[in-house]
Amino acid sequence: MIEPIDEYCVQQLKEYEGKKLVCASKEGLSLSENEEEEKIKEEEKEKFEELCKIMKEILGDKVEKVVVSERLSDSPCILVTGEYGWSANMERIMKAQALRDSSMSTYMSSRKTMEINPRNPIIFELKNRIEMDKNDKTVKDLVNLLSDTALLTSGFSLDEPHLFAQRIHRMIKLGLSIDDEEIEETQEKFENIPSLDNQPDDEMEAVD
Repeated sequence: MIEPIDEYCVQQLKEYEGKKLVCASKEGLSLSENEEEEKIKEEEKEKFEELCKIMKEILGDKVEKVVVSERLSDSPCILVTGEYGWSANMERIMKAQALRDSSMSTYMSSRKTMEINPRNPIIFELKNRIEMDKNDKTVKDLVNLLSDTALLTSGFSLDEPHLFAQRIHRMIKLGLSIDDEEIEETQEKFENIPSLDNQPDDEMEAVD
């Protein structure tokens, strides 16, 4: 779909040539599986139930719920909308309308579900860290960062891009092993160095 009108049309087109159309960016997507695959999915849901609960607590009202995904293969997580809500593309189109109904916009775009990929190493490591320490501050930062990146990759826009930038900068500092306390000490040392411009003329002559 490349034209804005396509989004309106497809929402009304429920079936085509006897085949039911399903939006892959919304919740409720069910892929055909055998009994063995279904059993593995249930085991994964049980293993990551605690992680989903804690991620929901960290994200709060940003998402309606956090669940184990059945559609992801590589990405750590994704944000999907409710079955009867707007897709990410439709939400972008409606936000661009000059005379949009803000009350309807709030209702239709409020329900977002985060789906996590249990086979992704990032999610697996988050699970291990939470098992060791539920109050780990790094986990909170990583969960919020994952949520923001999922918003972007899912086609949504960031409400607070400056917070996203701050989290990225903290991750860069962590990767470069930069300590904020060391930076402050270095800045204080530079501030305590006396300026040559403020020294009296006789002292400058004595140095010469």
